[in-house]
Amino acid sequence: MVQTSPIHFWTWSWDIYLDSRVRLKQLTGRVSGAEYIEGDDSARPEPVTLSRRWRQFYGIVQETVRDRSLANVQRRIMSPVAQCRAEARRKQHKLKRLREMTASGLGVLIDEGLAFGGNGSDDGKSDLITSHNQEWKGVVERSVALMDMVLRDVLALNIGVSDFEDKVFNGVEEDPELSFQVEEDDTKRPAVVARRLQNLIQKHLPAHMAEADSMILENGQPSRLVRYWLPVLALVLSSSTLLRILVNRKEAVIDWIRGFGETVQDFWFNWVVEPTRKVIATIRHDQSSEIALMSRDSLKADRDSLERMVVDFAVDSPSSAMGVSSLTESQIAEIRAKVKEGDLTPVLRAYEHDLRRPFMGAIRGDLVRTLLIQVQKTKVDVELAMSGIDSLLKSQELVFGFVGLTPGILVSVSAFRYLRTALGGRRGISNQQRVGKCVRVLRNIDRIFSEATPSPNNVLSYKDHGLLVCEVHVLRELAHSVLPADIEKEFLEDVDDLANLKGIQQ
Repeated sequence: MVQTSPIHFWTWSWDIYLDSRVRLKQLTGRVSGAEYIEGDDSARPEPVTLSRRWRQFYGIVQETVRDRSLANVQRRIMSPVAQCRAEARRKQHKLKRLREMTASGLGVLIDEGLAFGGNGSDDGKSDLITSHNQEWKGVVERSVALMDMVLRDVLALNIGVSDFEDKVFNGVEEDPELSFQVEEDDTKRPAVVARRLQNLIQKHLPAHMAEADSMILENGQPSRLVRYWLPVLALVLSSSTLLRILVNRKEAVIDWIRGFGETVQDFWFNWVVEPTRKVIATIRHDQSSEIALMSRDSLKADRDSLERMVVDFAVDSPSSAMGVSSLTESQIAEIRAKVKEGDLTPVLRAYEHDLRRPFMGAIRGDLVRTLLIQVQKTKVDVELAMSGIDSLLKSQELVFGFVGLTPGILVSVSAFRYLRTALGGRRGISNQQRVGKCVRVLRNIDRIFSEATPSPNNVLSYKDHGLLVCEVHVLRELAHSVLPADIEKEFLEDVDDLANLKGIQQ
């Protein structure tokens, strides 16, 4: 509404100007005739001052504006949004009519043009083209006349599709330049047809294209000037203020740009390059890239220390540990084997004995020593559990590497796609969007077949056939950039069979 307001204001002002000029001329003529006194030969016209002419002009403009406002009382009642919607619906209806008429003309030319051997549709109208003479000369002559009639009337949106078709066929039947209408030497007919065809190509076809483009421009999407005049005007009016702000905050802007560049650089190296390097090192089994929760050989040292502590305790206190006065080598080896399996029976026996008298056991017994040995045992158990977790992490090290690399890759790809779409325009349309367009075209083809009203011979009407050919053409263009080369060839064959009239009749 805001975008098209200057156009509406200009149209309204131009109408007022034209109407005021017409009324001013009429008033000037009436005043010139009435300024003379009737029957007096010496009568002179009353002087017309500048102020009087200005009052007359102002009164005419005011009256014109008032009449124009009364004529548009319905527009005044409607809201501006409703007016814009009504205008959009009106233009949409015109474009739809143009689409139907163009499709009907295309269907007529495909079905009836150059219909050698009676390949046209058999709905009754084709007899007007193929009657009188089925030879190829007559077919070419009538096809040129058919093209001429279609180009003349296809943009007449005030008539219906059926009326347009009847008018075209009646015009071809009554064409005065056909050979059966004119008694002329047959040797001159090719030159006549050639001149007519040349006239169609050089004059009628360019004029038709220009008129169609004009109708599309009038009822289609507004131009860039209409769509973007408001933001451009706002930018121009505020350019001095923006420039002043940039000059006053030059250092801040430079720091912001520098910080943005450093952020992008750090993100690239820390979240893309470095994780990629770690993943490569993991694949190559680099020892420096291994994930670890504990230092290497830490568990082995603690287990050896626990073994020595238990054996030394059993040797120093054999009576408390084993209930004997001294230990043999076989008993010491047995204790070592049990400690490796986590069995601390000698230490626990002494611990249980000293707990009977804790105070005396702490001072004179081995209670403190057994407690420290159990603390070491707890440390070994914790390290053993951590070792299991550490082994699990090492087995999934490559997975964690890709997990760390994924966010950086996703952000980089998204930014690249956005920049390609923003800077590349239509070239940035993704493959998924093309696939979506193909699906919509297939849906339109299905709607054409489901909503078509076939003739008694089960043949598509001219309009439906023209719409089908247009949709098939769009589908061919999209399939080239979506389908692989080997599948595209077979797909295009199916599409050609779909648009072929013989295939439709079958």
